[in-house]
Amino acid sequence: MKYISVKFETTNKCYTFSCEDETIANGVGVVVETQRGIEYATVVGDPFEKPNVEMEIKPIIRKANNEDYEQFLANKNDALNAKEICQEESDNLNLGMNIISAEYTLDRTKITFIYLADDRVDFRELLKVLASIFHCRIDLRQVGTRDKAKMVSGVGVCGRELCCAKFLGDFDRISINMAKNQLLALNIQKLSGQCGNLMCCLKYEDEAYKDLRKDLPKINSSIEYEGERYRITSMNIIAKNCKLENNEHAIFIGLDELLEKGKVIKNIKKEQEEQEISDGE
Repeated sequence: MKYISVKFETTNKCYTFSCEDETIANGVGVVVETQRGIEYATVVGDPFEKPNVEMEIKPIIRKANNEDYEQFLANKNDALNAKEICQEESDNLNLGMNIISAEYTLDRTKITFIYLADDRVDFRELLKVLASIFHCRIDLRQVGTRDKAKMVSGVGVCGRELCCAKFLGDFDRISINMAKNQLLALNIQKLSGQCGNLMCCLKYEDEAYKDLRKDLPKINSSIEYEGERYRITSMNIIAKNCKLENNEHAIFIGLDELLEKGKVIKNIKKEQEEQEISDGE
């Protein structure tokens, strides 16, 4: 028995199924059973040996034929009409739902509607209406703005396809501290992706910047350098330099020189208080 990876049209993530049919190869359409029901998928890559996982791997039902493919195309077309109907019925009930997509299972026993909403939605009445129209199981799934961007796709500020749409399977937590670690200007508009949240790519270099900055003083730290006190006003980790300023001078030095010759003044206020006490005695 061999194992193959398949990909569904609505997701970029690959899934593994077992296969005994030696004619199933890369690029071939197959019919599989998932948690959502019977679906059409495309094989990506050549067969391989059993993966090192303990979870149960379902077998492929069969190699897709022309009828399966025609049904798949017909379902795609009908799903577009179903999406408009669902949006119209939702608007009639004033549910505040933005229907993003609709998808039939291959055997049309179930249709899944993906929607975006600000709050939780009581869609029980909508379910009754949709069931009377489509005469199959109805699944309504609420997603967030990041999921919507993944489904719709687009081009990022880098000029390439959005990472979430191209290869990301799951979303990691992105925080503003990642931007701070990389010494980026905290302009939320520039740091946000098309989903309106902080860009996923902020996480890619976060660990590298943490490692590069672990021995360096923080921005706005006061230091003593060549007998004078300065404040670190900017720092470029990649160029390995920083800017020091005081009331009289502004100088640029390398980070290696900063670590070698600069002395961080941890608490100027405390030093001043101790000096005042000493002078009073």
